[in-house]
Amino acid sequence: MTNAPLPNEPVLLRSDADGVATLTLNRPNSFNTLSSELMTAVQTELDRLMTDEAISVVVLAGAGKAFCAGHDLTEMRADPGLEPMGALFTECSRMMTTLTKIPQPVIAKVHGVAAAAGCQLVAQCDLAICSEEAKFGTSGVNLGLFCSTPMVAVTRNMPRKQAMEMLMTGDLIDADMAERWGLVNRVVPTDQLNTAIDDLAGKIASKSRAAVGRGKKLFYTQIEEGLEAAYAEATQAITSNMQDNDARAGIDAFIDKQPMPTWKGK
Repeated sequence: MTNAPLPNEPVLLRSDADGVATLTLNRPNSFNTLSSELMTAVQTELDRLMTDEAISVVVLAGAGKAFCAGHDLTEMRADPGLEPMGALFTECSRMMTTLTKIPQPVIAKVHGVAAAAGCQLVAQCDLAICSEEAKFGTSGVNLGLFCSTPMVAVTRNMPRKQAMEMLMTGDLIDADMAERWGLVNRVVPTDQLNTAIDDLAGKIASKSRAAVGRGKKLFYTQIEEGLEAAYAEATQAITSNMQDNDARAGIDAFIDKQPMPTWKGK
């Protein structure tokens, strides 16, 4: 088994259509493990998307049999010292937080295994749809390496007891349990995964990009605040949103019983 992408292809693929950018992890022969090269490629595309006004939604997918099996352990063991490991996990944490910072909602399209940092990726995305054969786990503890960084995203998605069970046992959970525990939005038959992703991405892309971007930013800001501070943030956000051309045009169309306008941004 090699750790290479498919011949003559980069480790990350991007395709754009109808306002949706699909980023595909492309190391199928190593189950899309997060090498430093792959994380750098993802970070580069996320930085580009930060200011890409043509894109309203991002889909994160994996090539081959798995979504993502976590970090590249072979690469980690090749240079396991404090400095290289600190640099590697700092790079990973930056990539994960950027998924939250970009204005476009990010949907994880999950099939096969999403383990360790792969499970972290699913949890860090704004939304997630998985096929019925998907499996999830924070399996580092099985190797003597507790999934500390995946824990940050997982515990912000799941109830405490369920998250602790995953983290302490390293067991994989199936798709239905992942849905019950709040890790994914929904489970669909494998042959319907593409359609489900397209439907959700298309529905979001049809909304005002300005409104969605404001909403995503506020979602993550207010959820860490106390009640009064959250309402103060929300009041400022909706007051500012009301000044947007999109909001005014949309409200006018609703009042006049007309079709929603073509969104033009702020």
